[in-house]
Parts: sequence; structure tokens; C-alpha cells
Amino acid sequence: MTTLAALHRIARAALAEAGIADAALDARILVEELTGTTRTDLLARPEMEFAAEITEKLATALERRTAGEPVHRILGAREFYGLRLSLSPDTLEPRPDTEALVDLALPFVTSVCVERGVCRVLDLGTGTGAIPLAILSAEPRAIAVATDIAPGALETAKANAKALGLSERVEFVLSDWFGGVEGTFDLIVSNPPYIPSAEIASLAAEVRSFDPLRALDGGADGLGPYRIIARDAGGHLAPGGAVMVEIGAGQGPDVAGIFAERGFRQAGSRRDLGGHERALFFLRQ
Repeated sequence: MTTLAALHRIARAALAEAGIADAALDARILVEELTGTTRTDLLARPEMEFAAEITEKLATALERRTAGEPVHRILGAREFYGLRLSLSPDTLEPRPDTEALVDLALPFVTSVCVERGVCRVLDLGTGTGAIPLAILSAEPRAIAVATDIAPGALETAKANAKALGLSERVEFVLSDWFGGVEGTFDLIVSNPPYIPSAEIASLAAEVRSFDPLRALDGGADGLGPYRIIARDAGGHLAPGGAVMVEIGAGQGPDVAGIFAERGFRQAGSRRDLGGHERALFFLRQ
């Protein structure tokens, strides 16, 4: 038997010795998830004892983490917008930066729901389903279609929708951008690949080695997917519809220019917690 306090000490020491950034945080996340405990438990009941099975699971998790695997990949899930989402090799880890896109979208979605009784949302490249599921969980009148080119990602997103009780309001479609999409929508959202191809090799190993490449690589200048979305979105927008996209740091002017060339005007933006412009809002001229 090993105490809760000892498990925390073992995890912190192992990750710190391996030079893992944020070793204390990663150690706490791993121990809490594997033991089903909280920070309060550590303070109030540090002598709680756990069987050898937990110690063995922690040892395996620490080996994976010290080898460079991200902590949430090890656990197989990550929280996004207050929702617990399962991950798979075909999905990006949903990150806090993307919450800026949800924050930007929700007031528009709610306004459409007030006006029309429903807001139809299309998410391109859904991955875990993070963006549409966050929107649907916050606005019960909204419905969504979520697409991805990877069948494995769609299966993960479907499982997340089911776990959250949202399956009846979202349809998942295998599609290369708009290729398999039918109908029109009040809002089109996307967190597309936006890393220039030449910069992929310089990304942190945790991203480069564990996130799917096609969810990262935005082509030679990182802007290829925005050109596709701007070109084809108009044919799938209802009157008064909007397009909102996540962007990489510093890409705002270029992305706004791409959409302007296709008859869109920028109607808003949202910054992430780091202060970078992270999400853009477009309406047709």
C-alpha cells in the first residue's frame, strides 16, 4: 500500500528529474486522475492508502510522460470549456486557445436562436468535437453538423457527443472541407490547420510527435485552409450567416485579406489568454 502523499512525491520527483516542464502540475494531474482524488483530499487525507495496482499504473504513466508523451494523451481525455473530451490518435488535443473561438461564437449563436428559434452550426475539421459540443452544451436551441476527413476523429467525436448527452443535436459527416456537406448554416466555424509546413519540424515534440500532422499543416504559408473556407463558405451560408475561424498568432491581417477577397468583412475578433488575436468573425458584404 502507498499513501496519497507518497504518490504525489514519487510523481513530482520522477518528472522533475526528467526535466519535464511543469513537473509539479503534470504530477498532480496524473495522480488525481489515477486515484480519483482532488487537491482537497491531499490536504485533508494525505495518508489515504492505495493498492499496488495504482502504484503500477502511476509508474507506467510516469514512464510515458518522461518519454515525452503529453499528460492528457496518457490519460486519454482533456477538459475543454468545462467538458471532458476523450482523445484519440486522429484528434488534436483541444487547447484553451480554442475556447476563444467558442467565446466569440456563443453571443452570435444565441442571437440567432432568439430570432429564429434555432441556430444551425457547421464545424469543419471537428476532431474531438470540442467546438460544436461546447456550443451545444451552452445553447440548447442550437444544432450542428460536424465534419472531419479522418474516420477515427469522427468516431471519437461521436463518443464524446454521446457521453455528454448531445448526440441528438449533432450530425457527424466524413468530409474533406465542404465536399460532403449539404444545406446551409447560420454559422460556419473551424479551427483549421494553420502551421506553415516548414515550421512543423520546429514545433515542441509533444505537439509534433503526438498530434496528427494533417491537423497541424496549413501548407506552405499556413493559410491554405482559410482560402478553401473563404472560397466555399458563401454557398453554405444562410442569409445573415457568419464564418468564424481560429488563427495562429500574427495571421489576422492575412486571413482577413483572404476573406475580404471573397466578399466578407471582418465583424469582430477575440484574443486568447496570452493576449494573441486568436479568433476572427466574418460576415458577407
